[in-house]
Amino acid sequence: MSSEASSSPSDTVLLAQALVQRPSVTPADEGCQALLSDRLTPLGFQCEQINRGEVTNLWATKGDAKPLLVFAGHTDVVPTGPLEQWRVPPFDGRIENGMLHGRGTADMKGSIAAFVCACESFLERNPEHLGAIGLLITSDEEGPAVDGTVAVLDTLEQRGQKIDLCIVGEPTSTDSLGDVIKVGRRGSLGANIEIRGVQGHIAYPHLASNPIHLALPALQELTSIVWDQGNDNFQPTSLQLSNIHAGTGATNVIPGTLEILMNLRFSPETSEQHIKKTVEELFDQHQLDYHIDWRLSGQPFETKQGELIKAVSESIATVTGRPPETSTSGGTSDGRFIAPTGAQVIELGPINATIHKIDECIATSDLDLLKECYEGTMQRLLVESN
Repeated sequence: MSSEASSSPSDTVLLAQALVQRPSVTPADEGCQALLSDRLTPLGFQCEQINRGEVTNLWATKGDAKPLLVFAGHTDVVPTGPLEQWRVPPFDGRIENGMLHGRGTADMKGSIAAFVCACESFLERNPEHLGAIGLLITSDEEGPAVDGTVAVLDTLEQRGQKIDLCIVGEPTSTDSLGDVIKVGRRGSLGANIEIRGVQGHIAYPHLASNPIHLALPALQELTSIVWDQGNDNFQPTSLQLSNIHAGTGATNVIPGTLEILMNLRFSPETSEQHIKKTVEELFDQHQLDYHIDWRLSGQPFETKQGELIKAVSESIATVTGRPPETSTSGGTSDGRFIAPTGAQVIELGPINATIHKIDECIATSDLDLLKECYEGTMQRLLVESN
């Protein structure tokens, strides 16, 4: 490890570094959550593992009063890709020229470190705060996302526990720390489509039925549909074909089936049911022999202006000198599971320029600013709110 010449790394940076040095490629946790528990337990948190399948989940709470403010995040990271292409090995956690390097620095071990250290500072200054504080940390966000946050929420529902306010540490910032917060996300609906034809010899097309030829007009029409115009807070619904496959690999064989993968990111102006009905009616009109396996990853959600957005925005403005822009753009997050429970949910985290890339990194100064933003939010919600 190389430290900064001018000063030693902060507690937030050192905790983020320690987390990055654990190679927790999804669904592995590699001891990250145990490290977090060791930091949280002396603060008075009750730390509990709610594991399911191969997934490790930490549910840590301090207090049982209302409101319950929860920080949600994930210790799992995406695979590194070719190691030889990394300038700094992805799990070294090297600090160099004001940057912390490594897989997960921005997505999202840096956020987790910032929240834990924010809790430490907040509780030292406010031992008698209002409400309760929680952490919901999973190792399944980058994977199938079925045994992670969902498993914890299932347990909370059985217990009658309810999250009131939730900050997800996803990397939302674009150009500078805190310039964007997410107050919602579009829904995600995927489809695995099989178009059936009749396999045959290329020289005898009258004895076969080519599913590629049959499907092309329908696919052209499908990709031309304008689903909606979005609204003031959401981009329009979009459809993308992500994979098309057919054939045996031989040039002289008409394929018997065509397989298509597609995904729609849909705004609240279009429903899951409308999408399914429209696609199936279109395929019926083109007289296709088809089967569709639909997979809903999440419904669209939006947190309206209220105490959480106000507290987060004011905290960011105090720390950075400017209020954040609110947005619902981008992919999905585990906020899609938490929002339907009735919680107010926003996302605030580091700059996302290097997430999932070779040489992922984050400015150490941004980690310290993020910690201040989280602490300021807690101050506004759990001390100054009454």
